[in-house]
Amino acid sequence: MDPEIQKMKEVVLVYLDRSGGLQKFVHDCKKYNGITEQIVCEIDTWCYTNLCYFKILFAPTDSKQSYAVYRFIISINPSDIAELDATLGNYILHNPLQAAQIFQSVCFVAIKTLSLIEQLQTEAQISILLKPTHLPPLPSYVLSLSANPFNYTSQRFYMSEGIVIAMGTVTKYTQGARFLCTEETCPFSEGFRCIRVHCPGATESATVRTDFVCSLCSSPLQEDMKFRVLGDKQVVEMIDAKILNALKGYSTDKSHFRIQAFTLFLRDELANKMTIGNHYRIIGIPACVQNGLQATACIEVNSVKLYKPNGPSFVSENFKYLLSLTSSSRWRFTAVLANIFASQVVPPGTYNTLKLTILLSLVQTCEKENADYLDLLIMTSDTLVIDRLLNYSLCLLPRGIRHPPSSDIFPSVSKDKHGTGSASIQACSAVLAKGGICYIGDLSSYKKDKLELLQSVLESRTTTVFIPGKKYGEEADQQVTISVQTNFWSFVDVDSSSKKHIQKENFLIGQMDVSLIPVNLVDSFGLLIYNEFPSCRLSSPVVHQILKKAINPEAMLYKASHQFRTQDYEEFILFARNLHVELSSEAESLIQGYYLGSRRVRRDSIHGSTLSASALKVLISLAKAHAKLSLRQRVLEEDAVIAILLLESSLTLKHGTSALCVAPNPVFPFDLSDESSLQQRDIYLMQCHHQLLKFIAAYSPGIHINTNEE
Repeated sequence: MDPEIQKMKEVVLVYLDRSGGLQKFVHDCKKYNGITEQIVCEIDTWCYTNLCYFKILFAPTDSKQSYAVYRFIISINPSDIAELDATLGNYILHNPLQAAQIFQSVCFVAIKTLSLIEQLQTEAQISILLKPTHLPPLPSYVLSLSANPFNYTSQRFYMSEGIVIAMGTVTKYTQGARFLCTEETCPFSEGFRCIRVHCPGATESATVRTDFVCSLCSSPLQEDMKFRVLGDKQVVEMIDAKILNALKGYSTDKSHFRIQAFTLFLRDELANKMTIGNHYRIIGIPACVQNGLQATACIEVNSVKLYKPNGPSFVSENFKYLLSLTSSSRWRFTAVLANIFASQVVPPGTYNTLKLTILLSLVQTCEKENADYLDLLIMTSDTLVIDRLLNYSLCLLPRGIRHPPSSDIFPSVSKDKHGTGSASIQACSAVLAKGGICYIGDLSSYKKDKLELLQSVLESRTTTVFIPGKKYGEEADQQVTISVQTNFWSFVDVDSSSKKHIQKENFLIGQMDVSLIPVNLVDSFGLLIYNEFPSCRLSSPVVHQILKKAINPEAMLYKASHQFRTQDYEEFILFARNLHVELSSEAESLIQGYYLGSRRVRRDSIHGSTLSASALKVLISLAKAHAKLSLRQRVLEEDAVIAILLLESSLTLKHGTSALCVAPNPVFPFDLSDESSLQQRDIYLMQCHHQLLKFIAAYSPGIHINTNEE
């Protein structure tokens, strides 16, 4: 035996001893040997052919079950092994298949010496899967899915990351099989001498086939079917996270890159360990799979870890300074923030209510179950400007997706293209926007079935994919439920709706015609916003900016654009969305009182209350979002006031005015140009607060509210 190989075997045993891997290996042998009681009775060590082995005393069973292949998973820490022996560490990282053979040899001797599996006959029956806990943090160990060329020639460990965009159903593959020589006089016609085991990147035909020949006598080999060992296999497609920049519709990132999805193979214990739409870091071995005349680069995944990037732990100095300047009021910071937001797209001071709700929706994005979602539906005649504003805002999040109208919003099913014939679930816009925003454009352009599906998802935050078993080779039909964790933005062109529909005449005060969209769908959106400005007031600044931008697209026309850059807003939103906020008792009482009072006043004799049950969730979400936007971790009464005014304005557009009777633009009733106008707004909002307390006292008398007459 090569002295270097012999030395590495010794190091393998020492490492397994020190890391606890040997005890785990002994424990794993129980499932093959039918052992049900505790093995460990006494542990001695002694030297045998320069190797240290454990002597474990236990009563063996009489199990007769035998396998073609005995599969073991061994977790290895490359750093610890490199400290023991640099040669072995390098061998594991750069020649993992050959390194597995060294572990295979050591494990076989251990099994035979300790009589762990009495049915085991040959070393070829041992299949070892090495799983590194991590790889060295060096560029040579990172496999970029967007780099060109894609290095799949060296079958060694690489680390990569990306987003799952398609997932197949779990199917079976052959882990290993036993073959016998058809020549009866050949020694290979019995026993376990001809064993075939799956290798990374190999297809099913590489493991089991009918044209294998005996290496001893060249006679045909025949598989002994009763010894075939099957495992689970799942085909997944992953793509580099940079793809999201191309799906935003607008981006300040001018870099060019290749967009290419890559195939992952998840086997056995890794099947169903990935979720469609999630971002993962994987360790695996790249390979090339030949499927007919087509070759596909793939990665045999070895380990999977969910990737959760840390948000920025700071906000820019300009935002800190603005926060200190506006500290005298709990309403001013968010007012100034909305006033100057998106000055690269629309002039400061325009669309303030819409910009505030956009910021609130942005900070209410996360990937948690049962999150506080905030969906926006905008009624407007300025579709071009609104579209630009929403596109710009979309790019402030890592997961902001502009849905292309030609594709599906929600997941669809197609046949797997890798030759398995099974079903593959394709992630669409809503799933790719997980933890972010899905901007679906003009709702009036979608057909009835798409709108009904959207309404169902908005209400349940899940979508169901139906997989017909007959079509995809399964015995039974399947239904897969997928979580949709994203906020939705959309708009409706008011001019288009007036042309296509005859408007009704019996409108209540403040109510507008939304008959183009199903009423239940409108109610499913958290907020309905209507932007109506007199043309003489709107045209001058907007047209001026459009003309200036047309002449010089890179120009920053306003001082706010220099002080608060797009990157500053990105960092600010990522910081604010990660804040954990809690409702104060005062804010909770205010929200509850308003909700109960509104259910009483917004009621008719036929349909009962027109206030949907989801309105309370929307109120809480709005209040929490305003607290986050104010960089607070506690929701105060002032946050609840803004939330109530926004929701009441939305309800007025849907159902007409109520006893609370808010102004058409209740949060920004006039321009914000200086300190005096901010002070005037504070006085106005305090009056709204006082009016709200009166409303609660009149229509929710059972709710205790602390009335401060200051």
